Amino acid sequence: MSEEKRNLTCIRCPMGCQITVTLESGEVRAVEGNSCPRGDEYARNEVTHPVRTVTSTVRVRKGSLPVVSVKTQTDIPKDRIFDVMRDINSVTVTAPVHIGDVLMENIAGTGVALVATRDVPAA
Repeated sequence: MSEEKRNLTCIRCPMGCQITVTLESGEVRAVEGNSCPRGDEYARNEVTHPVRTVTSTVRVRKGSLPVVSVKTQTDIPKDRIFDVMRDINSVTVTAPVHIGDVLMENIAGTGVALVATRDVPAA
């Protein structure tokens, strides 16, 4: 059995704990350096199933602004970010757009919706 150590900086709170995760045969055996349970959870997830919330912009037709800020409604698998961005870049919406509007369901087949994060009134 091979042992592997990975060093991470926790992003769950502003403390930025330096965490060391020990893996054995791909399974987490130890998490050290975190100052709270959130760090332990973050480290375990980051080395076994990393996820991210994707933020970007989408083009708007006939709006008071040319683009609207968007985000994935929940986290998506990290290895799907480029697929999600490809879908985001293909979307154009027509104003008005409201905060929380679902602009795309099941983006890149992730089961996650893409939502607007600001209002863009019609021009």
